[in-house]
Amino acid sequence: MNTTRIQALWPLCLCLVLAVPSCSRNGKQDNGADAIEEMVRMDYETQVNEVSVMTLRKSDFHRQLLSNGTLCASRKAAVQFGTSGRIGELNVKNGDRVGQGSVMARLDRPDLDIALESAQLALKRSELDLSDFLAGQGYKVGDTTSVPADLLETGRIRSGYSSSLNQLASVRNDLEGTVLKAPFSGRVADLASKKFDNYSSGPFCTIVDDSSLDVNFTVLESEYSFLSPGLPVTVKPYADQKKEYSGTITSINPSVDEKGQVTVTARVRNDGFLIDGMSARVIVERSIPDQLVVPRSAVVIRDNLEVLFKCSPEGRAQWTYVTILYSNGDSYAVEANKDRYASLEEGDVVIVSGNLNLADNSEVKVNN
Repeated sequence: MNTTRIQALWPLCLCLVLAVPSCSRNGKQDNGADAIEEMVRMDYETQVNEVSVMTLRKSDFHRQLLSNGTLCASRKAAVQFGTSGRIGELNVKNGDRVGQGSVMARLDRPDLDIALESAQLALKRSELDLSDFLAGQGYKVGDTTSVPADLLETGRIRSGYSSSLNQLASVRNDLEGTVLKAPFSGRVADLASKKFDNYSSGPFCTIVDDSSLDVNFTVLESEYSFLSPGLPVTVKPYADQKKEYSGTITSINPSVDEKGQVTVTARVRNDGFLIDGMSARVIVERSIPDQLVVPRSAVVIRDNLEVLFKCSPEGRAQWTYVTILYSNGDSYAVEANKDRYASLEEGDVVIVSGNLNLADNSEVKVNN
């Protein structure tokens, strides 16, 4: 206790002595001076801070880069009918899983059924006319292998055979357009039509292949060198941050946008929870070897600078300025702050808890 504090306590001591009357108990006399003596004694006692420590060892530091991203299906296609008509059959709803080639819906087009029958009849008539033409040229009916190519082509045009073939192909194509099939396996999305609705044009629904999803996120230009294809990532959807998905970076856009950011794409496997368009937190990790790694709790702020405390063999806290090289969710990679002539080496014992109120050269008790 310094002299100034002792001088400040004496008026208080005097007041307590005058205020507390003397009394006799069992032949012993107590007074307020006993309380004052106890206060002074306790104030003179040196406070010993209990701390936890660790021994510095160089190890790999798992540097983390954090970003926000959006999940996008690896394959996604808007599908539509090849013609218009009334929806006569609807086999799916939003969220349904479909296999490649499965029929999702059909249009009711009886006019095309009639057109198909007419086209088939027209083709048969033209076949007869072609046979008559070739017979008139001295060739056997039904034998076109011996007919010169130019003569056969002339016969097909004059008989209307070529025109009938084209008409039949056109009608069949229109009929195929009344059947909507899944181009690949996936889930149905964005379906708004109902059975018996009239369809004219535009997307009927969307097929989303969400067995794996791409997560697109951005990083600052200064982090570009930190990234590379194949680097592992962890994705945590905001819909449930207890869930974690592992993936890898698949591509890095070699262009910086007007905001000074680079777009990165990673791919993750889906367990059925993730959906297209979902927002997620993205964590990219890369190991940096031979670093002095300490828990985040080991570093405190003093004089607006990062400081940690080394523990001397005599049980004293030694104030040490440090520079944080890298950080992640629970650790720092540090080195001594050379501008402050600090030293920090492998083998030093560092205080990792109980350091919030420490001062330089404070007496500490290690309680790991």
